[in-house]
Amino acid sequence: MSDKVGVYICSGCGIGQCVDVARLHHLASDELRVPVVRTSPAFCLEDVQKIKDDIANDGVTGAVIAACSGRVNTDVFSLPPASVHRVNLREQVAWSQPPNTSETQSLAEDYLRMGVVKAQKTKPPQPYTQAGERTVLVVGGGVAGISAALSAANAGFTVVLVEKSAKLGGYAAALYKHFPNRPPYRTLGDPGIKTRISEAIAHPGIKTFLSSTVAGIAGQPGAFDVTIESSGEKSQVRAGAVIMATGWKPYDAGQLTRYGLGMYPNVITSVTLEALAAGGKIVRPSDHRAVTTAAIILCEGPRDGKLVPYSGNVTSLVALKQAVVLREHNPQSSVFLFYQDMQTPGQYEYFYRSAQQDPGIMFSQGDIESVSQDEQGNIVLEASNTLLGGRVRIEADLLVLSTAMVPNLESQGTGTLNLVYLQGAELPQTQFGYADSHFICFPYETRRTGIYSAGCVRQPLDLESSARDGAAAALKAIQCIENSAAGAAVHPRSGDLTYPNFFMQKCTSCGRCSQECPFGAIELNEKKSPVLDPNRCRRCGICMGACPVQIISFSDYSVDMLSSMIRAVEIPEGDDEKLRILVLACENDAYPALDMAGINHLNCPANIRVLPVRCLGSVNSVLVADAVLRGFDGVALLGCKSGEDYQCHFIQGSQLLQKRMENIRETLNRSALEPERVEVREVAISDYMKLPLTLQAFTDTIKNLGPNPFKGF
Repeated sequence: MSDKVGVYICSGCGIGQCVDVARLHHLASDELRVPVVRTSPAFCLEDVQKIKDDIANDGVTGAVIAACSGRVNTDVFSLPPASVHRVNLREQVAWSQPPNTSETQSLAEDYLRMGVVKAQKTKPPQPYTQAGERTVLVVGGGVAGISAALSAANAGFTVVLVEKSAKLGGYAAALYKHFPNRPPYRTLGDPGIKTRISEAIAHPGIKTFLSSTVAGIAGQPGAFDVTIESSGEKSQVRAGAVIMATGWKPYDAGQLTRYGLGMYPNVITSVTLEALAAGGKIVRPSDHRAVTTAAIILCEGPRDGKLVPYSGNVTSLVALKQAVVLREHNPQSSVFLFYQDMQTPGQYEYFYRSAQQDPGIMFSQGDIESVSQDEQGNIVLEASNTLLGGRVRIEADLLVLSTAMVPNLESQGTGTLNLVYLQGAELPQTQFGYADSHFICFPYETRRTGIYSAGCVRQPLDLESSARDGAAAALKAIQCIENSAAGAAVHPRSGDLTYPNFFMQKCTSCGRCSQECPFGAIELNEKKSPVLDPNRCRRCGICMGACPVQIISFSDYSVDMLSSMIRAVEIPEGDDEKLRILVLACENDAYPALDMAGINHLNCPANIRVLPVRCLGSVNSVLVADAVLRGFDGVALLGCKSGEDYQCHFIQGSQLLQKRMENIRETLNRSALEPERVEVREVAISDYMKLPLTLQAFTDTIKNLGPNPFKGF
């Protein structure tokens, strides 16, 4: 608990013109009995020194700053050793409410009460610290893996590089040429992998294990215990972070039989063509005759469906490159390239244009209707819906099928990482088979803290992008090692020193916390009791929301604290027009959206009381039920959007709360209250323009239901 709380009320940025600051001062000093209360027109400027003096000289351990949003001026109001608690009087009162009304004043006073309660309930964090291992384990020796290893080693970290084959380089080592990645984007270039391999082998900070696999990974960030198996022998290393860069493999050829693959010898994949080119001679497999006419198909027609989504930009560029390669090997040859969507992002468009200028390469959209073989072994294609406006029949010496890229998440059928985790031995995957991450905000982070994905296990990438990906993942691994040593979270609550505590005397060993944790931070001991690996934890609080007996808490975030803040709100009695609606808003999207609504001076209903939460998944159902039973007329829960184009910062917090809503509705039914009084909404940060209207619509719904009959009880 904060031993001594100080309240600092700002009157700047329009706050003093909207609310009575003197009344707020009186509330803090007389009603709430805060020992230190000060006002200023701008605490974010020179008057911040007054707060620092109170901390240094008067022993203030908890500073409640009633001013702007906690999302701004974070550096200014970082005031160790005191804990800082921000009360948002600017964006969510002064800038979003009509000035000098009783409801606006009541809103500001309730927020101040909630801030003081939070300060009083906060305990100083006791960070989990350990001697962090400054070694990075890189699994996979392709372009991304080598780039990650070199980046980490050049930063002064020890690197252990594990590659399952007998040599480094991965698929890149087998490439003939690479599509141009430098202006003027006309000439094919060398993949450059040999230079990278030489650098990795010669680097004193990189220890390489070839023909090796990872047999097991246990522990947590800063102290992963890794078992490496080489030629039947096992060795142990300790790593602070892990980068998985195991690359890709071709899509299952069995799915391409409709194009004649496996039936006709002169139908090959782009991988096979690359091997022919690297061997120095491109010939027909059936009779080793020189190729004079070739066709390339991007296998993405309507009959293919979405075989492997998101690999189109790479396969398009590979198809262009191989068309140029075929022409270089035989300048008299002709190449026909059929596609649905040619994707050449960024400056690769210049390469596309240069290929279009080659009279020997013909491009056309088209649906491949049939593929057959004539008596001479030629491949006969028939295509419809072409750019010529009708059906086209082409005889080709060779048909090349562009191979989609599938993430390589297995090593010789035995798994890649073999994690010693309750929630499974491998990384959770997306529906498309890639390592699951927060693909918008934290693309390298997997759902296992301290383990990062890079290259084509994360998404389809070309060589240049894979190399950048590996370097970026190395930076994230370094950040993880440094933060883990300090006991701080890495993402998205970067720097958070708290972690969940368990009051084990009341634990029922139900296991829900270990099941619902999105990051595998909670294991079970032999008694089926939860055991936390603190550095795996991302401080989302989902375990706190999952616990049916509320035994999980953080030093600055708990069911008791949130419940006390809710109870601090004054519920008007006897006035049916003064509704009170509690809004539990996710701090990652919903709360920023409310701030942005205030910045744009959009009016929100004055009867809402916003309480930011780490994640909707951290909201225990008892909080919602207690709020309604205490007298709140309604409760709105605002969380991150889910789906293919958006994602909760903690993976599935909003979905987990939706499951808990069944318990909340059951409580409402037992109390003869309408279930419409509680509503869950998904909110993107970009929804700030319509969010006030959403809240107003919910307010109107509550008005139609009438006041909560539990008011006054």
